[in-house]
Amino acid sequence: MSESVRLSVRIVPRASRDVVVGMRGGALLVRVTAAPVDGAANEALVRLLARRLHLGKGAFKIVAGRTSKLKVIEVVGMEEPELMRRLVSPPAATREVDGLDEAVEE
Repeated sequence: MSESVRLSVRIVPRASRDVVVGMRGGALLVRVTAAPVDGAANEALVRLLARRLHLGKGAFKIVAGRTSKLKVIEVVGMEEPELMRRLVSPPAATREVDGLDEAVEE
Protein backbone atom coordinates (compact mmCIF):
# COMPACT_ATOMS: atom_id res chain seq x y z
CA MET A 1 0.00 0.00 0.00
CA SER A 2 1.29 3.48 -0.84
CA GLU A 3 2.19 5.91 1.90
CA SER A 4 0.05 9.01 2.27
CA VAL A 5 0.74 12.19 4.18
CA ARG A 6 -1.62 15.01 5.08
CA LEU A 7 -0.16 18.46 4.89
CA SER A 8 -1.58 21.82 6.05
CA VAL A 9 -1.04 24.49 3.40
CA ARG A 10 -1.67 28.24 3.53
CA ILE A 11 -2.00 29.56 -0.02
CA VAL A 12 -1.46 33.16 -1.08
CA PRO A 13 -3.08 33.74 -4.50
CA ARG A 14 -2.22 36.55 -6.93
CA ALA A 15 1.46 36.52 -5.92
CA SER A 16 4.23 37.76 -8.20
CA ARG A 17 5.50 34.18 -8.73
CA ASP A 18 4.75 30.56 -7.86
CA VAL A 19 6.93 29.60 -4.90
CA VAL A 20 7.03 27.37 -1.84
CA VAL A 21 8.07 29.76 0.94
CA GLY A 22 8.44 27.25 3.78
CA MET A 23 6.76 26.31 7.04
CA ARG A 24 4.96 29.12 8.86
CA GLY A 25 2.79 28.55 11.93
CA GLY A 26 2.49 24.80 11.35
CA ALA A 27 1.43 25.14 7.71
CA LEU A 28 3.36 25.17 4.45
CA LEU A 29 3.19 28.69 3.00
CA VAL A 30 2.81 28.66 -0.80
CA ARG A 31 2.41 31.66 -3.12
CA VAL A 32 0.80 31.25 -6.56
CA THR A 33 0.21 33.74 -9.35
CA ALA A 34 -3.27 32.41 -10.12
CA ALA A 35 -6.37 34.13 -8.82
CA PRO A 36 -8.75 32.24 -6.52
CA VAL A 37 -11.37 32.01 -9.26
CA ASP A 38 -12.88 28.78 -10.63
CA GLY A 39 -10.28 26.65 -8.84
CA ALA A 40 -7.34 28.23 -10.66
CA ALA A 41 -5.32 28.82 -7.48
CA ASN A 42 -5.91 25.22 -6.36
CA GLU A 43 -4.73 23.93 -9.75
CA ALA A 44 -1.62 26.13 -9.56
CA LEU A 45 -0.94 24.84 -6.05
CA VAL A 46 -1.13 21.20 -7.16
CA ARG A 47 1.07 21.87 -10.22
CA LEU A 48 3.70 23.58 -8.07
CA LEU A 49 3.71 20.82 -5.44
CA ALA A 50 3.82 18.10 -8.09
CA ARG A 51 6.82 19.74 -9.76
CA ARG A 52 8.61 20.33 -6.45
CA LEU A 53 8.00 16.78 -5.16
CA HIS A 54 8.53 15.03 -8.53
CA LEU A 55 5.08 13.39 -8.36
CA GLY A 56 2.15 13.30 -10.76
CA LYS A 57 -0.78 15.66 -10.16
CA GLY A 58 -2.92 12.62 -9.33
CA ALA A 59 -0.90 12.09 -6.14
CA PHE A 60 -2.55 15.17 -4.58
CA LYS A 61 -6.04 15.57 -3.16
CA ILE A 62 -7.43 18.63 -1.38
CA VAL A 63 -9.29 17.03 1.53
CA ALA A 64 -10.27 20.23 3.35
CA GLY A 65 -10.40 23.94 2.55
CA ARG A 66 -11.09 23.81 -1.17
CA THR A 67 -12.38 27.43 -1.06
CA SER A 68 -10.20 28.61 1.83
CA LYS A 69 -6.65 29.94 2.03
CA LEU A 70 -5.89 27.24 4.61
CA LYS A 71 -6.09 23.77 3.07
CA VAL A 72 -5.31 20.19 3.97
CA ILE A 73 -3.68 18.29 1.11
CA GLU A 74 -3.25 14.53 1.03
CA VAL A 75 -0.13 13.39 -0.81
CA VAL A 76 0.12 9.74 -1.89
CA GLY A 77 3.38 8.02 -2.79
CA MET A 78 5.89 9.64 -0.47
CA GLU A 79 6.81 9.27 3.17
CA GLU A 80 6.65 12.33 5.41
CA PRO A 81 10.41 12.81 6.03
CA GLU A 82 11.17 12.84 2.29
CA LEU A 83 8.16 15.07 1.55
CA MET A 84 9.26 17.65 4.11
CA ARG A 85 12.89 17.52 2.96
CA ARG A 86 11.86 18.28 -0.62
CA LEU A 87 9.44 21.03 0.38
CA VAL A 88 11.57 22.99 2.82
CA SER A 89 14.93 22.59 1.05
CA PRO A 90 15.67 25.05 -1.72
CA PRO A 91 15.06 23.51 -5.15
CA ALA A 92 18.14 22.40 -7.05
CA ALA A 93 19.62 25.07 -9.28
CA THR A 94 19.15 24.38 -12.97
CA ARG A 95 20.54 25.75 -16.17
CA GLU A 96 19.31 25.36 -19.69
CA VAL A 97 21.62 23.34 -21.94
CA ASP A 98 20.57 22.79 -25.57
CA GLY A 99 16.92 23.40 -24.66
CA LEU A 100 16.97 20.98 -21.70
CA ASP A 101 17.10 21.83 -18.00
CA GLU A 102 20.11 20.32 -16.29
CA ALA A 103 20.84 20.24 -12.55
CA VAL A 104 23.80 22.35 -11.49
CA GLU A 105 26.18 20.99 -8.85
CA GLU A 106 27.03 23.60 -6.25
